[in-house]
Amino acid sequence: MHRYKFVLYRPIQFLPVLFGISVVTFVLVRLIPGDPARVLLGARATPTAIANIRRQYGLDEPMWLQYLYFVKNLLNGEMGKSILYKIDVLKLIMTRIEPTLVLVLASVVLSVLIAVPMAALAARNHGRFADHAVRVISTAGIGFPPFWLGLMLIILFSVNLGLLPVSGYGETLGEKVAHLVLPSLTIALSLSTVLTRSLRAAMVEGLRSDVATAARARGMPEHVVFWRHVVPNSMVPTINLLAINIGWLIGGTVVIESVFAIPGIGQLLVRAIFSRDYMVVQGVAMFLACATVLINLIADIVTVAADPRVKL
Repeated sequence: MHRYKFVLYRPIQFLPVLFGISVVTFVLVRLIPGDPARVLLGARATPTAIANIRRQYGLDEPMWLQYLYFVKNLLNGEMGKSILYKIDVLKLIMTRIEPTLVLVLASVVLSVLIAVPMAALAARNHGRFADHAVRVISTAGIGFPPFWLGLMLIILFSVNLGLLPVSGYGETLGEKVAHLVLPSLTIALSLSTVLTRSLRAAMVEGLRSDVATAARARGMPEHVVFWRHVVPNSMVPTINLLAINIGWLIGGTVVIESVFAIPGIGQLLVRAIFSRDYMVVQGVAMFLACATVLINLIADIVTVAADPRVKL
């Protein structure tokens, strides 16, 4: 069990990270030009009405005092009240978490399903045409922005072929699945290019390892050596790489949710930024930061469980 002792002190190490994120987010949000009260009331609002709104939400207090209120709310399990939606920010996030969570999980699964076969094809044909083709495709895929790729998929599958819906989330399970195919595929195609390159390199190295050589010496067929020994050992660095790219994945969902009009946390964040809804922006940023920290912790636990040689 001493291999898992990092689980006890790792959350403490994350506290300075979360504190730094809270400070940076708080300051940057308030540097955005515009007044939330004026955005809420409109261009014809009177100075008295604007002053009342600012007083109601504590926007007339000094910035350092507003930050203390923000931290106090966090310690109490609260994130303040949305100026635009008139409800608690945490409750608002909970109403938007399902589309984002499903989108992230589906994207990760699709990324692995794309990356593993492509990396295996390249590794088992190392130095040949299939290997070079996979490397070219993965390298070219890195250069495609997710939002552009999403628009191209919309044009192909929705506009030209009429197979999938353009935007939205749907009501029934079937509608939700149909609406998430293109967004998940967009993120998966972008993420799988990075995973494929890493996984291919790990598989090529695994084929040359002493473990693979010993397995061949025992008379195991090459495909058994590859899938039983090489692939499991190659997945460990891929898990770490996937955890590192979680921040990129979350950022990608913010963009993709806006492109496909998915009512998730990403779209909520974009709308809150444009409406100067400070509490929502801060709450969503802290929520995503905590999610990223938690996912990295889970990735560390999985890495230690998958490889007994690893100690964190």
